[in-house]
Amino acid sequence: MLGVITGAHGVRGEVKVKAFTADPRAIARYGTLADASGERGFDLKLRGAARGLVIAEVAGVGTREAAEALKGVELYVARAKLPKPRRGEVYIADLVGLAAVAADGAEIGRVARVLNYGAGDVLEIERPGRDSLLLPFAEPMVGEVELERGRVFVAPPDEVEARGDEPEDAAP
Repeated sequence: MLGVITGAHGVRGEVKVKAFTADPRAIARYGTLADASGERGFDLKLRGAARGLVIAEVAGVGTREAAEALKGVELYVARAKLPKPRRGEVYIADLVGLAAVAADGAEIGRVARVLNYGAGDVLEIERPGRDSLLLPFAEPMVGEVELERGRVFVAPPDEVEARGDEPEDAAP
């Protein structure tokens, strides 16, 4: 997902877009974007920026009501149109499904999703028969990502495992 339409801007059909690209203005450089189903296409023409959002005209949308109807539409692009990540970079979508392994190679679980609540990316690691583990996507908790081998090295803090052995009603 490259972005999401957050609402209308003005009365002439322009929309506000929260872009997830490194440069928010780059969202319009990918050509026609699609909704999650891939059935609708959106051609954006940038008009400006306001409060961390880009303001764009959408081809075929000329009224505030039509722009408001697009609120919440997630914008996608075909993977082939994305630039190859630079060395040491990965696309967030590529992390999902990777095996999460310890330094010794022991599998801890699988990356189920990548969350971001504003302070940075967090890996949610599903562990069979146990609670999911949330780790910040930063050193020292997360190390090397080996996409070609389908794994990411993680180092959960010892406190995570120690807490799991105590009964829920145990006093501190």
